[in-house]
Amino acid sequence: MLPPELPPLPALTRAEGEVVDCYLHVLDLLGRINPARAQDTYGGLRAAQTLVVAAAQLRDALAVMYERGEREVHAGTLARAMLVLDGERRARRVALPLTPPPTPTDPGSASE
Repeated sequence: MLPPELPPLPALTRAEGEVVDCYLHVLDLLGRINPARAQDTYGGLRAAQTLVVAAAQLRDALAVMYERGEREVHAGTLARAMLVLDGERRARRVALPLTPPPTPTDPGSASE
């Protein structure tokens, strides 16, 4: 059985599409950095280093929109595009977990 077909992306300008792509990339990186969900420091470090470049790309995409006269953000349309592109799952990785993971015990501090 085939998975259900995704809804089509809404019509976006090239600049809006670039903003959505850059924003979701930033979300992915923030999710990898999130200390409440991270597995190791090296992965978070690499994501943080890449975040600087990704944030500049997002800034540039927004600047292009502004320079082209696209002064309004059509939040509903952009939100639909992000939902089609799995933005909800990607954004959940940035949030804190509802229940904290169990605290590891330190074998050196156990009282006898």
